[in-house]
Amino acid sequence: MERNASARLALDVRAPARLILSIGVAEDPAVSVVETFTATQDGTPLAARIVFDQHGTRLHVVEAEAGSVDIDYLVTATGQASDAGFSEIDLVRYLRPSRYCESDRLWGTAAAEFAGLSGTVLMNAVAAWVGGKLRYEPGSSLPTDGAVRTLIDRQGVCRDFAHLVVALLRARDVPARVVSVYAPGLSPMDFHAVAEVFVDDAWHVVDATGLAPRQTLLRIATGRDAADTAFLTTIGGAVFLRDLTVTATVDTLPRDDRYSLVRLH
Repeated sequence: MERNASARLALDVRAPARLILSIGVAEDPAVSVVETFTATQDGTPLAARIVFDQHGTRLHVVEAEAGSVDIDYLVTATGQASDAGFSEIDLVRYLRPSRYCESDRLWGTAAAEFAGLSGTVLMNAVAAWVGGKLRYEPGSSLPTDGAVRTLIDRQGVCRDFAHLVVALLRARDVPARVVSVYAPGLSPMDFHAVAEVFVDDAWHVVDATGLAPRQTLLRIATGRDAADTAFLTTIGGAVFLRDLTVTATVDTLPRDDRYSLVRLH
């Protein structure tokens, strides 16, 4: 499998800031990656360094002064990623409530809707329930909205779907986490967020939006929720996103029946 992806960000930096970009594909020895990352400020190249986070996540860190900053990332990834491993602490960390996945506040809802279900049956039931209850509506949610707000509003974008799936499964004592991905076939094209759920002693990907085939997703970052997987984090200064363009293609786009077991490769 060959996948090609790109991301271009145009930023207005109003005061000196550190830019932390989570747009590079996750490191995996089973995948051959050819990539370029460039950052320029008013036409002058900026240096970037890579910081490694958990689960192969790579962060590009750029120090920027006030001015216009352009970020360009291109990647060709060939091969199937190895199965995501797990440790005992993962199975603890991804059961806990987190900033955007307030599983402790959704315990009653999860118990009422999914009583008596377990394993893959529970995972698929939660995915179907979230996909049926929410309306995908670009621009309908705020960056600060979590799973509880999404459940109340019954609408959102991919991160909102993923947060609600993760929160409901954690409320039923199933480890679950959020993964940012490049998603060939996604429309409208953008960075995409999905859930990854630990059932049958392995991590399986769940996408309640059903907007892209899961078999071709390309992992970027993995964490508790959007706080760990945001494509841009800024420290200091004032930074405004002027434009964002994302592309993702694959040599063969498969069909996905949505509820089969799929590992994120």
